[in-house]
Amino acid sequence: MPGSSIKVVPIGDKICRPFLLDVMVFSPESGYKFKVVVERSCSPEADPVWKLVFDLFRVMTDREVQVVHVSFTAGTPVEQKAIQRMASVGVKPTQATILVDEVHPAAKAIEGVNKPTLQQKQQLHDSMSKVVNVDV
Repeated sequence: MPGSSIKVVPIGDKICRPFLLDVMVFSPESGYKFKVVVERSCSPEADPVWKLVFDLFRVMTDREVQVVHVSFTAGTPVEQKAIQRMASVGVKPTQATILVDEVHPAAKAIEGVNKPTLQQKQQLHDSMSKVVNVDV
């Protein structure tokens, strides 16, 4: 028979501490590099807001220039947990494959584009969502 238990939870102000954590750096092709970051920011009510960030860089001989920044904000509790898990266990092989084969080309397609089309934005959203939801 299971024993009884009790949980005491302190009452007070919620605390949320934002952070950024690099979880992957990869060179998918000559002249390019991307960085994947898990970000936890905070809402005005101190609730955590989980994001998966993809930054694409063009690699020059003397420097790296950021050419695209994509920030995917978790929309469901399941997505929040998946992004949290990436912060603790890193990028899984299936996620890495999607980042290289789908997110990178979608991001590269908007390099230098001032106003990406709705289709380009949707392709980026869908590929980032796939990374987050692949193992859910």
